Amino acid sequence: MNASVTKYRITGLVIAFLIFVIDQFTKFVVMHKLDLPSRGQIELIPFFNLTWAENYGVSMGFLTASTEFQRWALVALTGVIGLAVLVWMWREKAKWDIFALSLVLGGAAGNILDRTRLGYVADFADLHFGGFRPFLIFNVADACISIGVVILLARALLLRDKPVEDKNIQLGDS
Repeated sequence: MNASVTKYRITGLVIAFLIFVIDQFTKFVVMHKLDLPSRGQIELIPFFNLTWAENYGVSMGFLTASTEFQRWALVALTGVIGLAVLVWMWREKAKWDIFALSLVLGGAAGNILDRTRLGYVADFADLHFGGFRPFLIFNVADACISIGVVILLARALLLRDKPVEDKNIQLGDS
């Protein structure tokens, strides 16, 4: 195994862990120090508020878990997806893809812990421009997952490898 690739993978695990810690720390501050669940909303600047939201589903409210069975099924599903991302990251060789996967992994771990502990994902970041909200209310984990996916998609669509020509094929020979 290439030593630099191993270094990227280990760095990716460290980044994922740091994202997990930052995500959980910000949720702790918002929930317990600022008491946002009781306050509902705190305006920070004209286009960004802290607004309390409990997300019982996944991205954009899909797969909303309204029963305990659905909650734990969602924990299991997101856990399997998180494990798949970890395996993909560990097998990946491209450092920028490893970085993007580490963002997704760290964010997924933070949201999985929320869903396990609380039954929902704690969201609080509310970016808006007047009445226009380009995103739903989100958290650090959601932002990292989104950024990681955008990096993966951009790299897949814009930086495709050129096809390798097979030098063993001789055109014109029969």
